[in-house]
Parts: sequence; structure tokens; C-alpha cells
Amino acid sequence: MKKSMLFCFSFIVSLLAWSQDNVTKNDPAATKILNGVSTKFKTYKNVQANFSYKVENAAGKALSNQSGTILIKGTSYKLNFNGLEVFCDGKTVWNYDKAAKEVTITNLDASSGTITPQKLFSDFYDKDFFSLLKGESKVGTKVIQDIQMTPVDKTKTFHSVYLQVDKAAQSIYSTKVMEKNGNRFTYTVNSMKTDVAVTDGQFVFDPKKYPGVTVEDLR
Repeated sequence: MKKSMLFCFSFIVSLLAWSQDNVTKNDPAATKILNGVSTKFKTYKNVQANFSYKVENAAGKALSNQSGTILIKGTSYKLNFNGLEVFCDGKTVWNYDKAAKEVTITNLDASSGTITPQKLFSDFYDKDFFSLLKGESKVGTKVIQDIQMTPVDKTKTFHSVYLQVDKAAQSIYSTKVMEKNGNRFTYTVNSMKTDVAVTDGQFVFDPKKYPGVTVEDLR
């Protein structure tokens, strides 16, 4: 079964000339920006986004370029990414591998510390990271606020996370995760819609719509 990396990382885009400061406390300016992002996100009934995903090695060579979509409503989400469909109704998670015609069912563990799609857009940084505002930059016509984040838990496989926040929209535009082995994982939000027409059934895997699928129930 393919493993979706969306639950480990946020949407990100390549950033240049970042210093590798060891952030050990929260910058009030960065905290204010991130709290604003979280507050704004929570006003939406739901969010639908298209994103791109890039993997680079330590030398900056691109190893993979992919794209996907995500639909979020409360604690529920539906993800389409790299041949994988992930359904979650807030309690159960279905990982459907299209190529293998196999679906794996697990319980959602809200206490595991995993970064869920909801946290990616709102408050995943709250207790797990120290943050520092590095300044502002421009991406096209967007004014971007650049924030460096360092995990409190130093045993994590990554040493830094870099966020780009769209200042006007108060939303996360991109994130870069820097692994200790040198690899970089980048997600970029290409477009986002809010308060779209959504039904609860969109977040539940319906085997009737996928004839011949093999079910592996790990609950």
C-alpha cells in the first residue's frame, strides 16, 4: 500500500537562502500570524484545494513531482494523491490504492500526534514547534510572510519546517520540510475554494463504487 505523506507534512514550495537557525522559543510576531491563519480557517464550513508536491534530495535534484486534491470538512477529509484515495469521516480512515485495487481500513488515532489535513491548514504548529518570522517576500502578486519552524521534539526525522503564509488571504500558501538526511518535501497550494457544496458521503469509502476491490480491515 502506498503511503501518503500528506499527514506528515504541510503544503510547501521551495524557498531560497534560509538560515539554519536553531529556533528554541516562539517569536510573538510569528505566533500572531499563525494564530490568524488558524482563526480564519475555522470560519470556513469546508475547504477544497489543489496542490503540487515535490521531492528533492540534499543536492537539490528533483526526485518526484506530483499533484493532488484535498477536500476538508470539520474532522472529515477526502484526499486524491499519486494513485491513492484517502477517505476519513472523522473516525475511520480508508486508504484506497487504485493500482492494487486494495483498500486498507484503520481507526483514526487523534492522539497519535500525526499532522492531519486539518492541522496543516490551522494549528498543527501549536504545541509541537517553535516558530520565527524571517521576513516578507513576493510570489507573483502575493505578499508572503516567511516563517521558520523547529520541532520541539528533536527526535523527529526533520529538523525544520518553512511556511509561506499569504498575508492578504491569511492562509498557508506553502511549506517545506527539511529532513535530517537532506531530503526536502515541498507542497504548494495552487488554488483553494471555501464553503463549497459537500455531502458527508464524500468522506466515506463505498465498496459498491469500486467492484473487485480487496479489503484489509486493520481496526
